[in-house]
Amino acid sequence: MRRPSLPRPSMVMLPNGFTLGSLFFGIFAIVAAARGEHVRAGWYIVIAAFLDMFDGRIARATNTSSRFGEELDSLVDAISFGLAPALMMYFAELNHTGWDWIFVWLYAACAVMRLARFNVEQAGKKKIFFQGLPSPAAAGTLATYYWFSQTELYQQTTIGDLPWQSILRFLMIALSFLMISNVPYPAWPRFSLRNWYGALGVVVFVGVIVAMFLLPKQFFFPFGLFYVASGVVVAIVHGLFDMPSPFAESDETPEEAAASASVRPGGDQDLDEADNDEPIRRRRRRRGRGDRSGPDHGSPEGNAP
Repeated sequence: MRRPSLPRPSMVMLPNGFTLGSLFFGIFAIVAAARGEHVRAGWYIVIAAFLDMFDGRIARATNTSSRFGEELDSLVDAISFGLAPALMMYFAELNHTGWDWIFVWLYAACAVMRLARFNVEQAGKKKIFFQGLPSPAAAGTLATYYWFSQTELYQQTTIGDLPWQSILRFLMIALSFLMISNVPYPAWPRFSLRNWYGALGVVVFVGVIVAMFLLPKQFFFPFGLFYVASGVVVAIVHGLFDMPSPFAESDETPEEAAASASVRPGGDQDLDEADNDEPIRRRRRRRGRGDRSGPDHGSPEGNAP
């Protein structure tokens, strides 16, 4: 038998290095906020979110995904995207009165519950929708709100006359409950030029990188707010038109689902998950061997109806 090809130790540590890098910038954001450097703290949260976006992709690309990596990523996210942005807001505004720190607890608690639910229900699966607002998106939106509140564009909006400190509390409450809600949020498409779904991910990513260097303070918070509102709109549309829940749909991308539907006969829907993951030709040979052996020859499917 051919020995299984094991990834090199350096490749195993690569995605975990990105995860620990996200933790580094999450802690650095707390330190910067404690020193009063709120703009720099916001940058550190944005960098942590980018590192978090790539660690899972690198693990899949190098075939180094593991249970350890999943648990490490979840624990790091609880700090970098749960505690860090909440403490940023505490050092920026919420430390002036006695009980405003309760908003820090609320946000961090909802982020931790959102991560725990993700580990139970969606971790390790291909997905096109998240159940609830992802914690990196919530953290990026909250962390860049201070930036946006200091710009002229914010002063020109309809809420420009309102103090940003008052809006901050409502924003933290809204983001907290959206994280633990059942509102569907689209997952970031996998980068690919083979289909429109992957190409869209590449275009959006390049646009975000360009905007990050040109207009970071004017771009990131409106972009995050747009993503937050998009999930609410999708939930309303599904409710009004009585559409099935996005979480009940296939975990495959639209192109993968269409390709699978075109090659699978109706009877293949009863096959188990392991059989569905095999190539079509190997699956047909396996069924052919089962048909020739029959129940008297010990076929594993001999007793199946």
